[in-house]
Amino acid sequence: MDVPEELLRRLTDAAERAARRAHAPYSRFRVGAAVYTDRERIVTGCNVENASYGLTMCAERVAIGRVVAEDAGKPLICAVTGPTDQPLTPCGACRQVLLEFNPDMVVVCTGRSGRRLVLRAGELLPASFGKGALGVD
Repeated sequence: MDVPEELLRRLTDAAERAARRAHAPYSRFRVGAAVYTDRERIVTGCNVENASYGLTMCAERVAIGRVVAEDAGKPLICAVTGPTDQPLTPCGACRQVLLEFNPDMVVVCTGRSGRRLVLRAGELLPASFGKGALGVD
């Protein structure tokens, strides 16, 4: 995927800064996400835990929610990082949300090692349920 190295670095740095702001008092597993939009905006999110675990919000969903709330444009790239040795990939719920907003979105996954896994949202969730299943174009 042809994403300029400088943009990848900016997004990864923004995701790392967001991870430091995570509210993760239970798991201590701090995740950050940074979304780049067609309006050349970078919008970040971090995980926000809750004692009732089901109410926890993942970094990717927080970032996408902010993109919508801020009318920041169409998400084109999402960088995700966390405290793992391997590149951290989004959970199933986040994969579904990313796919909803752009199945061609480039998803850049990193971890402590700095290694990258780069995929499209549609590749992260094959045979997915989407708006086509609801008869919506």
